[in-house]
Amino acid sequence: MRYLPGHAWLAVPDHRQNLLDELNIDPENPGESVILRDDLVYQDLPAGESPPFAFWHRVRLERPFIAEFDSISEAAAILRGIQRNWAHYPLSSFRRAELIKDKLPYVNEKPREFPYQVPLAPMGVWTLLDAHTLFASAETSSPFPAGEIRFVEDHENPPSRAYLKLYEALCWVDYLGRSRVGNETTIPTGRYIGPSPGTKVIDAGACPGGWTWVLDRLGAEITAIDRAPLAPALMTKPSIRFIKHDAFTLSPAELGPQDWVCSDVICYPPRLLSWVRSWLDSGLCSNFICTIKMQGPADHETTRAFAEIPGSRVIHLTANKNELTWIRLG
Repeated sequence: MRYLPGHAWLAVPDHRQNLLDELNIDPENPGESVILRDDLVYQDLPAGESPPFAFWHRVRLERPFIAEFDSISEAAAILRGIQRNWAHYPLSSFRRAELIKDKLPYVNEKPREFPYQVPLAPMGVWTLLDAHTLFASAETSSPFPAGEIRFVEDHENPPSRAYLKLYEALCWVDYLGRSRVGNETTIPTGRYIGPSPGTKVIDAGACPGGWTWVLDRLGAEITAIDRAPLAPALMTKPSIRFIKHDAFTLSPAELGPQDWVCSDVICYPPRLLSWVRSWLDSGLCSNFICTIKMQGPADHETTRAFAEIPGSRVIHLTANKNELTWIRLG
């Protein structure tokens, strides 16, 4: 087994170039310190240097290693000897990889019911570079198998599929609130800290109400803001106050203290950042879930600015498309 002097990432499908841009890798001339295999990207790092800011990935492999093996049993024994939980990323030698997977402890990758409490046990990632070479990391940036989670879908009640993004973001809130991941979260409380009965929540860009629907199910008191109304079933709920307005032109002082500010507004990232900073400067809210929607090419500069806000985590959710999600726990 040989540990490598760098990090690896599983790029977001169809958005690998965004990750390569963040890592300053030219795919036509990657250099000897880089491995590119489909969505797997590995890059050497000088000793003691932290990995670069990069967000267009499903999961980051924090301490990757390569191990040669002769048999399926030997490969499985290598992984079991490190820890229990391993997720497979299919890359090559697919039949052989399935036989190795069968010899590892079962990891449930089926869609989950919401709410779902994420286990704190570490989740490793492994793949085969060829029939006799493991590439793996026991330490990763995500508690989900290969960085992805899906939910049992409700095809009747939510007014839009956007609810799946908030499901996933709230699982991250729960996970971050019960654990400490590097310096990226500041309040390991050991308990759920997300929206709950009695908490006051802003839902900006709410129409038609996918996020509002989730928040209402959690018992929150919601101020939903959009230029277009919510689905009729939500407009009559006493726990939901609807304001027909451009959310970004309402000052925090006009809306008052909040436990959470959420935004799924379609806008250029700098405008969202300016609005978020107005809330942070006001001191009227410290917890946020916001979608950073890219209007064309990825805005790496603004994304880094979000990530540099203390208590922040920028994630590409399984349910995201050409967008990232910023979570801030204050």
